[in-house]
Amino acid sequence: MEDAKLEALKYPIGHFEYSPMVGKDTIDNWIQDLEELPNTLKNLINPLTSEQLDTPYRPGGWTVRQVVHHLADSHHHSYTRFKWAMTEKDPVIKAYDEKSWSDLIDAKTAPTALSLDYITALHAKLVFLLKGLTPEDMDKSYVHPDNNLKISVKENIGKYAWHSRHHCAHIQGLISRKGW
Repeated sequence: MEDAKLEALKYPIGHFEYSPMVGKDTIDNWIQDLEELPNTLKNLINPLTSEQLDTPYRPGGWTVRQVVHHLADSHHHSYTRFKWAMTEKDPVIKAYDEKSWSDLIDAKTAPTALSLDYITALHAKLVFLLKGLTPEDMDKSYVHPDNNLKISVKENIGKYAWHSRHHCAHIQGLISRKGW
């Protein structure tokens, strides 16, 4: 597969771009994206068969099932990172190997309903937290150990709103290409 086509399949909505000058309206839209993820994801995957859930969204990519479980795992980590940033001064977070996690039995074979239910509960708590933050809270941060980069709460909101749309676009793209 040519590089441009593979890149489009990997990043159907493009890469995440962030400006520290982001305004309240943008942050509110990101929080809305996070609030909508559980229903968007349910609407995308509930009509799919087990065989369709076990179809990779691109050559060499994760299956739809793995994407759903990855969203639960990744957003679980994000929620914890928000809490650390809110309660500690620039904590260094624990990174995880998402590719290895996606090869575990739960990511490969567990019913997607487990992660859908988890994402629904997790995002209800996450959105409740995020809607209550002050402008000062938005500037609190954590440090990612892979590059010692400081990530603010507001940047993390944007990253995970993008992450939600990014993986839903993977699934929607597969559904469209396959005519499901």
